[in-house]
Amino acid sequence: MLKSIITSETRIKLLLKFFLNPKTKGYLRQLSSEFNESTNGIRVELNKLEDAKILSAQFEGRNKIYKANSKHPLFDELRNIVLKSTGIDKVISDIIQKVGDIKTAFIRGDYSVGKDSGLIDLVIVGKELNKKEIERVRKKQKN
Repeated sequence: MLKSIITSETRIKLLLKFFLNPKTKGYLRQLSSEFNESTNGIRVELNKLEDAKILSAQFEGRNKIYKANSKHPLFDELRNIVLKSTGIDKVISDIIQKVGDIKTAFIRGDYSVGKDSGLIDLVIVGKELNKKEIERVRKKQKN
């Protein structure tokens, strides 16, 4: 979905990285290594997103650290678009509805730090959960 709106693959990766989990931070060389892309390509997109105030940045030592700007007027909308483009919101909503009386649910692992590894690590806490549904979802992950 994002590819039809945003033509830069690098920009999409950065939006996914920073908006799947807005607490995620990153710096140029780390992002370059993680995305397996040139530092120049990453720098160009980071600068564009910072100029638009979508990302904020501050120096920690010699590194310029970037993160999602949660004060941006479009922050919530951008986050929702990113979540919808990954399909995470629908997947988790469907699972939660079928599992039962949930007190808490959260994502951990790669997705929680903005990495799209294809594996969603969902932790569910509750009473009288539908164990058959949980097992069905667990088995689906192995396929």
